[in-house]
Amino acid sequence: MNLSAEQITIFLISISVMLFFAKLFGEIFSKLKQPSIMGEILAGVVLGPTVLGMISPNTFEFLFPQNNEINIALQSFTTIAVILLLLISGLEVDLAIVLSQGKKAIYTSLLGLFIPFFLGFGIAFLMPDFLGIGSGSSKMIFALFMGTALSISALPVIARTLMDLKIFKREIGVIIISAAMLNDLIGWLIFSIILGLLGTGKHGFTFIETTIAISIFLLFVLTIGKKIIDKLIPIISSKFSFPGGILSFILILGFLGAAFTEYIGVHAIFGSFLIGIAVGDSTHLNERTKEIIHQFVTNIFAPLFFVSIGLRVNFIENFNFLIISIILVLSFAGKVLGCGLGAYWSGLNKNDSLIIGFGMNSRGTMEIILGIIALEAGLINEQVFVALVIMAIITSLSSAPIMSYLLNKKDISKFSNIISERFILFTDEKDKGILIKKLVDVIADKIQLPSDSIYQDVIARENILPTGISNYLALPHAKVDIKEPMIAIAINKTGIDFEAGDGLLSRIIILLLTPKNNNELQLKLLSEIANKFDNKTEVEKLLTISSAKSIISELKK
Repeated sequence: MNLSAEQITIFLISISVMLFFAKLFGEIFSKLKQPSIMGEILAGVVLGPTVLGMISPNTFEFLFPQNNEINIALQSFTTIAVILLLLISGLEVDLAIVLSQGKKAIYTSLLGLFIPFFLGFGIAFLMPDFLGIGSGSSKMIFALFMGTALSISALPVIARTLMDLKIFKREIGVIIISAAMLNDLIGWLIFSIILGLLGTGKHGFTFIETTIAISIFLLFVLTIGKKIIDKLIPIISSKFSFPGGILSFILILGFLGAAFTEYIGVHAIFGSFLIGIAVGDSTHLNERTKEIIHQFVTNIFAPLFFVSIGLRVNFIENFNFLIISIILVLSFAGKVLGCGLGAYWSGLNKNDSLIIGFGMNSRGTMEIILGIIALEAGLINEQVFVALVIMAIITSLSSAPIMSYLLNKKDISKFSNIISERFILFTDEKDKGILIKKLVDVIADKIQLPSDSIYQDVIARENILPTGISNYLALPHAKVDIKEPMIAIAINKTGIDFEAGDGLLSRIIILLLTPKNNNELQLKLLSEIANKFDNKTEVEKLLTISSAKSIISELKK
């Protein structure tokens, strides 16, 4: 059936209204340093049955009719939007970065996936009716869905948060983004199994046939297919006009991948996501091409999809405080605890582990997409869908301020955050080795490590290259088996020869111990300390102070 002129007019007006409000609210949220998708979802709530449907039901029904061809056209448009959204999400998954972080990314990702998964699965399996299982749905599939929905992080939201906090390229940022990439990949693999269970019989494939087909497709795309794509991209770039040729190639592959996974009983989004990973991994795909397709999708198609979320249900009528509270508690506890433990067990300190836990706690795109699919399949009711959307919004909005607080609370790469009056010694020792041993003993008592082995590391480094600098300062240092940097300071009355370049005896001796696997941190701290003592007059003033508390206060200025 063809659309009438009136229906086409209404359809175009609907698209225009959706896009206008999506961009308006998205820009407002961006100005407030919040993810724009939150504003786009809010725009949908305003345009949907929650607000517009209550204030002016006739206007809502005119713009978004529920039972005719216009609604089908809008659904088709938003389906294309979500396929493209997952395509560019796949482009952001850099397998090389994931592999480069090794143990840290793997521990963080796996524990951050499995702990919330089993929490969600367990509660949903034990109390399916209480948590809002869809009428006639399988308890096992419902529990698998809830576990998956609580365990997948939102890669686009996380990346934006890290860039806003200016830690995207720092070690902690790379660990978070690597773990999020791996988390996404594994999470979608799990969800593909659930989709196979939901889709059994709909496409003529059994669950086993679907599982075999998706496994073969996955292996092919990420091995042989990836190599073929890598060879084709430079050919297409040279033979076709830019950027039209390469953009068409990527979109064609994305739609074909989506069509295949939809055909075998797994949702189309999984196919486009895998194609995105394969295309994004090509060394021949330049950043300009990625940026063009990213702008194309995120500014036109993605906003329409996120607005459509608010059009689906009435958020006020389906607001269930108890279900929302349970899902929020499970999502925060599972993800922060899981990722935090994974990061800590991989060798990071407690503060960094918490930062990573809250960084990985952002939900958004993925949970909402999963929720829509589950709602359409009758797996969950509208109250659970509303709870998942609210969970995605709250976790995404809360991540940045909590991470900012933790980053400011203690940045272990700052000298002023490490020093403590408990580690200040006043001495008249004349022997360099004995003084270093005293400083080592002070720290060893705190970290419960044998002082002799630490002393040997420090003195061996000192014998290779003396650490006297200038302005009465010496900086003996070593990398040892600890998780956080430690500093002990000796104020020496007479001075000791550390062979400083200006010929002065060292009267302020700062022992710096840093983790073995963090060379960047040691270099940064050494540089900061040296710069801190570059004013001879200020150093001489410091030497007149006889109180450890006053010295720390002066050094923290």
